[in-house]
Amino acid sequence: MRLDIFLKNTGLIKQRSEAKRACDAGRVQIGGQPAKASHLVIIGEQITIETDVRLLDVEVLSVLARPPAKRDRHRFYRIIRDEHRDPYDDLSF
Repeated sequence: MRLDIFLKNTGLIKQRSEAKRACDAGRVQIGGQPAKASHLVIIGEQITIETDVRLLDVEVLSVLARPPAKRDRHRFYRIIRDEHRDPYDDLSF
């Protein structure tokens, strides 16, 4: 399964187009390397998603065949690290 579809179907990123833009901008990494949206997700890979307000590391537990129900999305990944960031922290007045 493609990385952008995996991110969308698991709810880690809300839209596929948003997941593709994040990959193109280098905000999604697999094993410390920037990942392309077309990367095929493999069980056991570690995905890092970095946004302005959050840093999220997840491990892929299973690859889904079709979009799961919202209550079942968490079964396909394990959260390793979840840091919330203040986007205004670096501003000094």
